[in-house]
Amino acid sequence: MARLFVKITRESLPQVKDKYPYIYLERGRLEIDDSSIKWIDAERNVVPLPVATLNALLLGPGTTVTHEAVKVCAAANCSVCWVGEDSLLFYAAGFVPTADTRNLKHQVTQSANPDKALAVARRMFARRFPDAELTTKTLKEMMGMEGHRVREMYQQKAQEYGVGWKGRQFTPGKFALSDITNQVLTSTNAALYGIICAAVHAMGYSPHIGFIHSGSPLPFVYDLADLYKEHLCIDLAFRLTKEMAGQYNKHKVSSAFRQRVIDMDLLKKLGEDIPAMLGEKNRARSRRK
Repeated sequence: MARLFVKITRESLPQVKDKYPYIYLERGRLEIDDSSIKWIDAERNVVPLPVATLNALLLGPGTTVTHEAVKVCAAANCSVCWVGEDSLLFYAAGFVPTADTRNLKHQVTQSANPDKALAVARRMFARRFPDAELTTKTLKEMMGMEGHRVREMYQQKAQEYGVGWKGRQFTPGKFALSDITNQVLTSTNAALYGIICAAVHAMGYSPHIGFIHSGSPLPFVYDLADLYKEHLCIDLAFRLTKEMAGQYNKHKVSSAFRQRVIDMDLLKKLGEDIPAMLGEKNRARSRRK
């Protein structure tokens, strides 16, 4: 891969939907040489990384990154996210430069108008309640419907996979105290947030301007994540709980989650769903290179 300090254009890079979702790295160094960006692991193995075809790098504990490597990632429109070990807890994301602010302006316009903001929320809930009449529902009423749906889903999945379930529980900083199902839910949820945050940045939107969630660091990311959690996180958590038989295996969780992301073609869905949820008439114009 050619060194990316030469001037490149968005047209020369793959769209978000065409990129590989992410690579998770821990205990090593991200730097560049004369020809490529590279990863040097704890055993000094060197692996070239084609960042122009990656949507995000998820950097775990023990990771160092050089200033030059960050510049290359930014030029390639590859987001850099900092996450935690085992649970892949999402900590922060580096902002990727965007060509213009058209998408951000549209998002802000929708959010600033109460009627338009509620219409966006209704479109999001309609994905989960396709047969429900939502035109007269308030945001609070729809959130209540969703809470009931998710609780029922947990019980349904527990019965389907023959797994005990005492409810959603997680104490920050005490990951290991949760049961296996909750550990998988926490880790896959956080990984999903990282991927969506990277895609939102790459498409020129803001993760901080939400329509359902509020009072949290990444409300728009949480809004979008709820569209995909049922299959990517909840169903997977109960299935893996049965398969792992009481022993949490971070590699198995990460591998299974990544495969579901690829099989779902999540990045393509995000490229289509975000403009659709925001009511954009011309979806093609909203896609970023």
